[in-house]
Amino acid sequence: MADPLSRRSLFEIGTVGLAGVALARAASGVPSSDSMTSETEAVIRSWFKLWGESRTWGPFGALMTDDFTFSSPNGDDHISKAVFKSRCWEPNINLTQGLDIEVMIAKGDQAFIKYLGRTTTGKTFRNVELHRVRNRQIASIECFFGGNMSFPAGVESQKS
Repeated sequence: MADPLSRRSLFEIGTVGLAGVALARAASGVPSSDSMTSETEAVIRSWFKLWGESRTWGPFGALMTDDFTFSSPNGDDHISKAVFKSRCWEPNINLTQGLDIEVMIAKGDQAFIKYLGRTTTGKTFRNVELHRVRNRQIASIECFFGGNMSFPAGVESQKS
């Protein structure tokens, strides 16, 4: 029998909890339009598609606002676009084969996304992120890692 408080169980509970929060907010009557939600989803899908198609910074940078911030449990507390590029994008882009969206729950200008990441050597990882979009660009990402070192450079350093 699996440990009810294992990291996997907690991640699954957390994913459901995050989705529940998003759905509760959606049901709360917070104003948004279907067109805004569709635009948010389109921007986010473009972001995830880039991770499998581009190895240059230009398209990524263009999709982010100038005041973009990124946060994660890895000590990234609202880091800037420039710091995101050097700390997160550069060490991971050439190790990333693609990011496949499994679930997206969008409302207005924000969305929770659960995705499966694939590395160039066939390893996988899973994360949940909250994206906020402004003027057709990503203004912020808050990443909730799916497990210990759940990003391309992290899983590549783990023993098989």
